[in-house]
Amino acid sequence: MSQWTPTARLSYWAFHANRRPSYMRFAYLQLGSDAAAEDAVDATFDSIMNEWLRMLHMDRLDAYAWTILKQRLVDRAHRRCTWPRPMDISAFEAALKEAHADRYAVLTDTIRFYSAVSRLAERQRDAVLLRYGLQCTPGEAASVMGVDEATVRSQLGQAHRRLARLLETSAES
Repeated sequence: MSQWTPTARLSYWAFHANRRPSYMRFAYLQLGSDAAAEDAVDATFDSIMNEWLRMLHMDRLDAYAWTILKQRLVDRAHRRCTWPRPMDISAFEAALKEAHADRYAVLTDTIRFYSAVSRLAERQRDAVLLRYGLQCTPGEAASVMGVDEATVRSQLGQAHRRLARLLETSAES
């Protein structure tokens, strides 16, 4: 980094400051612990730093960075091999938050939902997790993923249709 121009350094740190919070939230949702999320995101930004000068010439720098994050998450998940998976823990947390409802029903519905989400295509799952798990707008999700907002909206529409079919099938059985 010491050989970089001031503009390259500034652009890297601006990208880092802009993306790190979203990457941390997404990594936590995937890995289930602050330490694992921080490890994955730090590794992501180390890789991005190593590629930054080349990345500056890419049309879809954000998309490439998102791909790096996704790979680091896969690396960390394989290393950890914990059970239950973080999304399953989220189901229990959701059931506990619903004090006014039948916790068992909330728990079973949430587990069914997370199971269905896990069966979506990767980009659809990412869009759903960013939009509904992290409360991002479609524009924010698009920015984080490095794609057009229309792409996120399309992925969400496809995910909604697929989830409706999956949840309808699981309710019948």
